[in-house]
Amino acid sequence: MALTEVPQRRRRSLWKKLSASKMLLLMCVPAIAFFLVFNYAPLPGIWIAFTNFNYRDGIFGSPFVGLRNFEFLIKSGQLWLLTRNTILYNLAFIVLGNILAIAFAVMLNEVRMKYFKKISQSIMFLPYFISVVLVGVIAFNLLNYDSGALNGFLTQIGAEPVKIYSTPAAWPGIITLVHLWQSTGYGTIVYFAAIMGIDRVLFEAASIDGANAWHRIRYVILPSLKPIFIILLLFALGGIMHGNFGLFWNLVGNNAALFQSTDIIETSVYRMVMSQNNFTTSTAVGLYQSLFGFLIVITANWIVRRRNPDYALF
Repeated sequence: MALTEVPQRRRRSLWKKLSASKMLLLMCVPAIAFFLVFNYAPLPGIWIAFTNFNYRDGIFGSPFVGLRNFEFLIKSGQLWLLTRNTILYNLAFIVLGNILAIAFAVMLNEVRMKYFKKISQSIMFLPYFISVVLVGVIAFNLLNYDSGALNGFLTQIGAEPVKIYSTPAAWPGIITLVHLWQSTGYGTIVYFAAIMGIDRVLFEAASIDGANAWHRIRYVILPSLKPIFIILLLFALGGIMHGNFGLFWNLVGNNAALFQSTDIIETSVYRMVMSQNNFTTSTAVGLYQSLFGFLIVITANWIVRRRNPDYALF
């Protein structure tokens, strides 16, 4: 009797916990539905990467070709170019983005004028809500050769106009600058909120010990931001193989002259599907992208857990 009562008690206890948290569970339903529909339901489509897909036979009826689609990507050299560009851009976004966000958050914390601080936060956060389509339009009106504001200014001062949309070397800097302009405000708010959560007793103790503003930043604020920085870094590394398609496509478009320095996995897959109807190769690239990102997250989390288990995600 005792053995049968234990599972029943556990079931009743679990039911009580679920009943007590029913509102929280209800709030989680949209997120659960989102992941089920957009992340788990499409998983059988991975099989397309290993087939010569055609509409008549469908996903599971198309001829199986093994790793031939991956072999084509490797031999063409396109996979290396896409991987290199995607990783290098994301590394620049992660490193420079976090450095700028921390720097601006620290500066905001040192501002004593309450209204100036609020206005500054709003102005910095505003670009995050601007559509990348609008950003692409602004960039084109600034940089295009015939009527761009930049070439108009250069012509007026007697300098030669520049063909930005035919100069691949200029675009890594332009894309990085635009991304930082859009995202730094959001990162600043995250780190500023973390600074606001630091125990005020630490600042009072530092002041009693004679610490100035620089000492407070170096010995109190920056060490306190380390956990949130590592967590955000791990999350960012999880998406290091996923580029910002909207940003790249609206800034560069289908400009073949710039593919060498601006083509990333997402833009290449989009062109394969839209112009060539090449579902097999694009699915193979997407699967490679996901597996590579998964391995990076696992490796980074393992390194963090070896150094400090408290900062690891799992």
